[in-house]
Amino acid sequence: MADESFDDPQFAVQDIEILDAEGSELSDEYEEISSDEVDRVVDALESLYDTVASENIQACLDEAINAIYYLVYDDEEEEAAEAA
Repeated sequence: MADESFDDPQFAVQDIEILDAEGSELSDEYEEISSDEVDRVVDALESLYDTVASENIQACLDEAINAIYYLVYDDEEEEAAEAA
């Protein structure tokens, strides 16, 4: 996998505002994301990664895979799983 940074400001990560049904911003609330959904999306992105020839697109997909994975998993959980 290519280890290049992608610095295009058009694709910069921005804070996401979570809105309620009326369109009002919710404060101090977080979206709950299941590990099953993260696993499913990561698997799909990894499959897509394997079909792409462009190193730039692979780098973007790799960043997306990592960002999505770490929405629910952290380094401590990964190290505990590897130790077991």
